Amino acid sequence: MPDQSIPQARTPDAPPAEPVSGASGISRRALLGTAGATGLVLGTAGGAVGYASAPAGATPLTSVGSGRAMFHGKHQPGITEGLQARGHLVAFDLAAGAGRKEAAALLRRWSTTAERLMAGEAAPHGDTDVARDAGPSSLTLTFGFGYSFFGRTGLEKQRPGALDPLPDFSSDHLDRSRSDGDLWVQIGANDALVAFHALRTIQKDAGSAARVRWQMNGFNRSPGATAHPMTARNLMGQLDGTGNPKPTDTDFDQRIFVPASGEPAWMANGSYAVVRRIRMLLDDWEKLSLTAQEQVIGRRKANGAPLSGGDETTPMDLEKSDAHGDYVVPLNAHARITRPERNGGAAMLRRPFSYHDGIDADGTPDAGLLFICWQADPLRGFVPVQRKLDRGDALSKYIRHEASGLFAVPGGAARGEYVGQRLLEG
Repeated sequence: MPDQSIPQARTPDAPPAEPVSGASGISRRALLGTAGATGLVLGTAGGAVGYASAPAGATPLTSVGSGRAMFHGKHQPGITEGLQARGHLVAFDLAAGAGRKEAAALLRRWSTTAERLMAGEAAPHGDTDVARDAGPSSLTLTFGFGYSFFGRTGLEKQRPGALDPLPDFSSDHLDRSRSDGDLWVQIGANDALVAFHALRTIQKDAGSAARVRWQMNGFNRSPGATAHPMTARNLMGQLDGTGNPKPTDTDFDQRIFVPASGEPAWMANGSYAVVRRIRMLLDDWEKLSLTAQEQVIGRRKANGAPLSGGDETTPMDLEKSDAHGDYVVPLNAHARITRPERNGGAAMLRRPFSYHDGIDADGTPDAGLLFICWQADPLRGFVPVQRKLDRGDALSKYIRHEASGLFAVPGGAARGEYVGQRLLEG
């Protein structure tokens, strides 16, 4: 699971500053004024607003609170940023009678809300104060369209071919009520209250135009929890994200984003998100010896190094054999099967959250991964890799795909635009 099918983005989180105290009574806006690099002139629904300096003696935000992602840009936020500590995924279906006009108004509301909340501001209407006194905390909100959205809005001719439903896979045990949806929103932040505040505000913004179809909650390691930045671990204890493509790769944009000249035109600089709720059968996994677990994955559990030797970043030697003539990395090892060179160069940017939704009556934990992967075309990214895994991945015995979705995520909104405007008003 830690290589191509279920790893994480490698961008490390900066460790937090020393804990601070004495901030009671300081408003969220005033605290933001002390955040240094984040205290810039910000655009809001009411125009450009400059944050005022904090009152004398105000305690500055820690680095966790002051972290800020930008709403406007070439791409939507929440794709290339580092992993966040908290996440919410939510899908909506348009209400009966709602169509293109209502969808456009909703995306306009959501975009205004996202811009304000990501800047650490209060919600445009009826803010609940849940995130009062907190900074942006690296909050991101990302919006996408499902296959059914285009039929509901009369935009079938604008539906991308890459959004065709995913094929069935042998590891699928899908709950259709927790799959797909007209609209999809990804929320991530490094503070749980900031993330929940965004989720609640987005839900309220939907009003009568859309209703929640499904919603899932996730988490990752908190920034600064390790002595130095490192690849995170999943709930199986494996380093998870070693094989991710990096923004510094020369072909990164080509693999992850739709080109500016791509079709349809409204998807220029966008990406496609495959979302899978993958339950880990932890009781079975934890019965395996350490050696057996490493044979399933093809990497050392302690440091993520391939079984063929070296450290986490050492290229895997797929031809190396032991004294008995057997491959050191087994033929059915997850890391071997998911190598891009074994899948026609297929690659995707995995940026997931772990989840734990309680313990079943028999004591079995309902836990695993909210797998999210990004690619320019899922038919060249996710699908060929998953088909290969279907044919003999040793890890398949210990996981179960329980929900699935595929969403077209348009490029970022320019200043003065809302997300999806080129589709809905084009």
